[in-house]
Amino acid sequence: MSAPDEIRGASTSTVGLRNRVPHIIILYWIIKIAATTLGETGADMFSMTFSLGYGMTIGIFLLVSLAFGVIKLALKRYNPTSYWLLFTSTAILGTAISDFIDRTLGLGYVVGSLVLTVLLLIVLALWHRREKSLSVERITSSRVEIYYWVAFLVANTLGTAAGDCLADDFGLGFSHSAILLGCLLAVAGALHYFTRTSTVILFWFAFVLTRPFGAAFGDLLTKSKADGGLGFGTVAASLFFAVILVLALIKETQMERTRYGNPA
Repeated sequence: MSAPDEIRGASTSTVGLRNRVPHIIILYWIIKIAATTLGETGADMFSMTFSLGYGMTIGIFLLVSLAFGVIKLALKRYNPTSYWLLFTSTAILGTAISDFIDRTLGLGYVVGSLVLTVLLLIVLALWHRREKSLSVERITSSRVEIYYWVAFLVANTLGTAAGDCLADDFGLGFSHSAILLGCLLAVAGALHYFTRTSTVILFWFAFVLTRPFGAAFGDLLTKSKADGGLGFGTVAASLFFAVILVLALIKETQMERTRYGNPA
């Protein structure tokens, strides 16, 4: 779901500055779902399969995300590879944080989801208060981009907690959760194309929901058949989604080169 001109944050003062974020088109959502699903399977692979635990996984990917973030901010433009490396690392970090809150701290999925929802609203409110915009397609300064990535990290963490809440606390299981979330995303798409519903609201609604959608799909592939999954394991599933992510990223890079005539 793309944002119209009035919410993109573009102004005469930003004309000529390089945009730092991608256009919100169908390919964006495909890559986003692949990256968030990889975040789910990747976090489980490091924390459980490799027995690092949630705390160690959080520490590792906090450092990785900070390193990729510094690189991304230093580029001062949109680069598909640096953008999606940072996005995927924060997706893994968000999954580990969610699992730590829900399981290690013992808050549970419902309370964890409520806490993260409030935190996301606070971040968005601070962003809007400071910038007078919640632009997701037009960002030209480091300060705004920091708000952007903090909101994305919280939203990804919330999505993980919400997905686990649906699958476990509400008893829907992985496959039914994926179907329900897919239907909700289809509704959001229909509202975008056929109504005048705020694109800002629809974007964040879809952004949060694609996280549990990817998480439910990832759990469906990785969990054992006894637990309602297909039993492919975290390593195989992570490799599968990594390949999808790379192929989609190659396609987006080609599109960026065609759009701007400048190698991305």
